[in-house]
Amino acid sequence: MLSKRVALILVTAIAPAVWGTTYLVTTEFLPPERPLLAAVLRALPAGLILVAITRRLPRGIWWWRAFVLGALNIGAFLALLYVAAYRLPGGVAATVGSLQPLLVALLAVGLLGQKLTLRTTLAALAGVLGVSLLVLRANARLDGWGIAAALGGAVVMATGVVLSKRWTSPAPLLATTGWQLVAGGLLLVPVALIVEGAPPASFTTANLAGYTYLAIIGSAIAYALWFRGIRALSPTDVTFLGLLSPVVATALGWIALGQGLTSAQILGGVIVLGALVTAQLKKAPTPAPIPQPLVLAGRN
Repeated sequence: MLSKRVALILVTAIAPAVWGTTYLVTTEFLPPERPLLAAVLRALPAGLILVAITRRLPRGIWWWRAFVLGALNIGAFLALLYVAAYRLPGGVAATVGSLQPLLVALLAVGLLGQKLTLRTTLAALAGVLGVSLLVLRANARLDGWGIAAALGGAVVMATGVVLSKRWTSPAPLLATTGWQLVAGGLLLVPVALIVEGAPPASFTTANLAGYTYLAIIGSAIAYALWFRGIRALSPTDVTFLGLLSPVVATALGWIALGQGLTSAQILGGVIVLGALVTAQLKKAPTPAPIPQPLVLAGRN
């Protein structure tokens, strides 16, 4: 039987695995050049549904905490993510984003008092190497603003993960998740209107199916599992699971879209999975010393 911790890790891993399907859903089901609209419709309806189900609003300091966490984990992160996606090849954006486990480990030292171990550092660096082999291309172009947006997205998400652990909400998990999705979605609304204009007058059936999938599966369920993992596990352990997203995205591109898969990509995927597993391993406790029999001087 799986241990409770392993079961929590596997359930939490569902979230980044689901997020790895976002690229396929976006390219195959959603209208083109509307990434911020997709972010709004992914976050806001899901948050409103969860708030309606739980019938729980923030109280006291949780009004501003929910706003801050929603901005970091949802609003600012998705906005910066889509800026990076527009200005950079996907491989470059994903490689910069893979710095997140190392950023979380560093922030956890100052905000949570955790120790930064050599194994965590090496696993984080291996994760960056693995993702770069998996998705980076030799002819990838670099853009200063795109790099800044990708790095900013990794920083705000890492900060949100660590603060989500530091600020443990007394409310039910689904309520807290709903607050953050609503806050993040509301922040994205004016940005989407300014950048992309009003939404299309109508959507196709495929568009509606894609938006529904992203809102219900990709946000309401996935974020609830993600935040549940943060509550129960170390934030460093949880954020390493995010490396699954590019692995799933690459695998789906190969399986569903007929994209090629090189030996370097296969090696990168193996390195990513190795780094992920290594980061989850816990150091065995040092056994207590066996007490020695007391020898009294002067007695036979």
